[in-house]
Amino acid sequence: MEKEMTTTKDIVAIATTDAKTLTAAVKAAGLVETLQGKGPFTVFAPTDAAFSAIQPEVDKLLKPESKAKLSKILTYHVVSGKMKAADLKDGQELTTVEGGKLKVTVKDGKVTVGGAKVATADITASNGVIHVIDKVLLPKD
Repeated sequence: MEKEMTTTKDIVAIATTDAKTLTAAVKAAGLVETLQGKGPFTVFAPTDAAFSAIQPEVDKLLKPESKAKLSKILTYHVVSGKMKAADLKDGQELTTVEGGKLKVTVKDGKVTVGGAKVATADITASNGVIHVIDKVLLPKD
């Protein structure tokens, strides 16, 4: 029987286990305290494979001189409030912490956010919810 995930871990603690590149990026951007904060937050967390798909860009973003740009990209993956998959509606626009908008599409039971497919939905954290997505979302400059 699969063990149910407890909700005592915050968003960063869960990402440390399941999304190592995201965790490294959050640390490099100085956002650990923010994402360990009270929240609640909804985080659209790209998989390690999604980061690998843009590895040359990721390598540049993890450098200290790219901290502001990295922070902007990461906060583009975060929405204030706790939004479960069932709360997401087709055509809905979510305002990110970065200030940009992510369009939600729900078709045939599949959810995409900003063009990224939600691979795993509703991972509950103590301070919000995580939805694993299959690509890194880049805000418009």
